[in-house]
Amino acid sequence: MAFTLPPLPYAYDALEPAIDKETMTFHHDKHHQTYVDNLNKAVDGDSSLQGKSLEEMFKGMSKLPKAVRNNGGGHWNHSLFWELMAPAGQTGEPSAGLAAAIDRDLGGLDKFKDDFNAAGAGQFGSGWAWLIVQDGKLKITSTPNQDNPLMDVADEKGAVVLGADVWEHAYYLKYQNRRADYLKAFWSVVNWNKANELFAAAT
Repeated sequence: MAFTLPPLPYAYDALEPAIDKETMTFHHDKHHQTYVDNLNKAVDGDSSLQGKSLEEMFKGMSKLPKAVRNNGGGHWNHSLFWELMAPAGQTGEPSAGLAAAIDRDLGGLDKFKDDFNAAGAGQFGSGWAWLIVQDGKLKITSTPNQDNPLMDVADEKGAVVLGADVWEHAYYLKYQNRRADYLKAFWSVVNWNKANELFAAAT
């Protein structure tokens, strides 16, 4: 069964002004589609990978070809990223459990946002900022390229609660080199309902 590009769960302009229609169109239809196409090519050429889920592949990613790591990560990360954002009025708020864990482990919501933004802004080159559950506690981390915390190659492993794409293609058309401004705007479209669901599953 080939991997496929999931449709965006909202219109291309639904996240404006934080993320513009042109960026969403290129990001989803071109960049994400390319990861899907290249992942399918890589898997088609390796019978040992056919029928495996990405989560299964991530556990042994250190032994798999770079094309699987880059494009498998790109497909999984983006598929989740679209769901982790929502239009105004549909974003919800942190659940009581997630809010309590943020207070306990990360010093409160404001400090969490600042530290998460710093992790994203400080990720050299392309990559992702993440909020994960590791050993029952919340932790902020980042990964280069299209790696994620489910991969055996990640420095910090855990279950993902929230992620932000800090590749230039995620923000450059609107924000140019101002990654920090993009990350600040990201909070206005964070889909806390999805983050709550992921947190509950991880704990």
